[in-house]
Amino acid sequence: MSEKNFLNIHILISHNPSCLNRDDMNMQKSAIFGGKRRVRISSQSLKRAMRKSSYYAEHLGQPSTRTKKLNNVIESMHIALQDQFPEEIITKAVEWISGKSDINADVTDDAVAPWVTGEVAYICQEIQAGEADDFDQKKLKKKIEKDSTGLRQAIGQAVDVALSGRMATSGLMSEVGKVDGAMALAHTITTHAVDADIDWFTAVDDFQELGSGHLDTQEFSSGVFYRYASLNLSHLQTNLGGASRERVLEIASHLLHMLSTVVPTAKQQSTAAYNPADLAMVSFSDMPVSLANAFEKPVEARKNSGFLKPSIDNLLDYWQKVHRGYGLDERASVFMLADSSGAENLALAESLPTLESWVRNDGKE
Repeated sequence: MSEKNFLNIHILISHNPSCLNRDDMNMQKSAIFGGKRRVRISSQSLKRAMRKSSYYAEHLGQPSTRTKKLNNVIESMHIALQDQFPEEIITKAVEWISGKSDINADVTDDAVAPWVTGEVAYICQEIQAGEADDFDQKKLKKKIEKDSTGLRQAIGQAVDVALSGRMATSGLMSEVGKVDGAMALAHTITTHAVDADIDWFTAVDDFQELGSGHLDTQEFSSGVFYRYASLNLSHLQTNLGGASRERVLEIASHLLHMLSTVVPTAKQQSTAAYNPADLAMVSFSDMPVSLANAFEKPVEARKNSGFLKPSIDNLLDYWQKVHRGYGLDERASVFMLADSSGAENLALAESLPTLESWVRNDGKE
């Protein structure tokens, strides 16, 4: 059985009335697809929710710290690495990585970039080791260009950077520390057209006898959302500094879990849309394959069944058509809470942990 380089993850998740991702006008993010308005959750919002989740911290360790305030980076790195390196070396490492000198409290206009403590520690080690040889930034750059494994492994300590990549415009971060993400994550959209509702909400002032202390509006809606991610397994191995396939499959299983369970936090104190996935489908394939076009024609609610059941049927039916039509050599498995007749050619997983185990086992029975 040949190894497949791409892991496609398809999620259907139904959210009760909520507003999980807003735009600059305080309205729900949306998109037009198939000529109809769909409610949208941006990939950035979902990635942040996963990166900040307790599950990520427990299973994938410390994520990167994303900021443009380099003075705060300096302060946090001094605290994290004070027992390993002198303060001046830590400061120099941050300056070399960022391409900035004389970092101070006024430097706040740089682009937001992910900072990894392990990367700063790695550069500190290189600076410390080369001090006696008139070591400078150019010499370090040449050394890393010859062999980037150590730096890749250091950056890869923050798995979110290996998955999502990072952009930078100066310093070692852009010259030898650039990372192209191994994961492609689509914007989540509803499988059906959505007409949003408007909530008039008030904040009652207990010392005010009549009326309210505050009156405002908030758009909200409910719907069945399609989430899709494609993971380039060999690229992830490279981003992690030559990690084994077993390691990246373990990360993939955790990614599957988060895509099935993690929800953005916006307005959750007043909506509690903590809904787990109703369907999670995974395939090992030779190429990325999105199934969004299963919903190009908006799903219509069936009598006594809502949007969820027809969304599941459409997804599975469309996968069968793509699978056969393109002669795809895929290994695929699905876990779902509802019954469907469209699961032929799919291994059925009885639970999400079973599907996660299937991923870790490279899609083998």
